[in-house]
Amino acid sequence: MSPRPTPPSLYEWAGGQPALEKLTEVFYRNVFKDALLAPVFAQMGPDHPRHVATFIAEVLGGPAAYSRGHGGHAGMITKHLGKHLSQEQRARWMQLLLQSADEVGLPDDPEFRSAFVGYIEWGSRLAVINSQPGAVAPPADSPMPKWGWGEVGGPYQP
Repeated sequence: MSPRPTPPSLYEWAGGQPALEKLTEVFYRNVFKDALLAPVFAQMGPDHPRHVATFIAEVLGGPAAYSRGHGGHAGMITKHLGKHLSQEQRARWMQLLLQSADEVGLPDDPEFRSAFVGYIEWGSRLAVINSQPGAVAPPADSPMPKWGWGEVGGPYQP
């Protein structure tokens, strides 16, 4: 019996950096049309979608480019300090991101979507917590989260 091949990373399964950049471009285009979220991102620079794609890529097993260029997980958390995000905004953010994932054709197999939703659910809740009064910047060497297939061990193989 031959050993089971190593499953691709979530990053590879999603389609790599090009797929994640397409996702964030479509997502932020939708955000700017949304009455609840547009004000939150009104001061966003033109490179923001690409930076977010690079962050998500690293979390899903891609290159460590966000850590090298933007301060890793601590850098991302710091960007949320003082933003006073609400649960209503978080839920809408999730809804638009998942709609955008469908729109751009991110894989829709249950294993990938379960892992992807698990990360964005966790990350968006962390963003809300770190946006509230009294939240402080984490240590600069805070580890970057790494998201994988979980207990499933990879995409479904019939």
